[in-house]
Amino acid sequence: MSADFNPSDPFAFLRQFWPQGGSPMQPFMPPLSEEEIERKIGELRVIENWLTMSMGMLSMQIKALEMQKAAMAALKPRDDAPPR
Repeated sequence: MSADFNPSDPFAFLRQFWPQGGSPMQPFMPPLSEEEIERKIGELRVIENWLTMSMGMLSMQIKALEMQKAAMAALKPRDDAPPR
């Protein structure tokens, strides 16, 4: 971290990308060719699909555990139930 880090300034990290003084701003990333952009889009789509699949599996796991919890609660004897 830089010596002038201030945790109360939420934009301190981003300010390091802006040049000091009046010089024109340099882009964060160098210009890319059309092929490079297409390749990066493809890579990001693969990552997006993997994350979507992972979220689906996580959601199914949560629902399975909720169903298991509900089944256990339904089978658990109640204290206020009349004796048979």
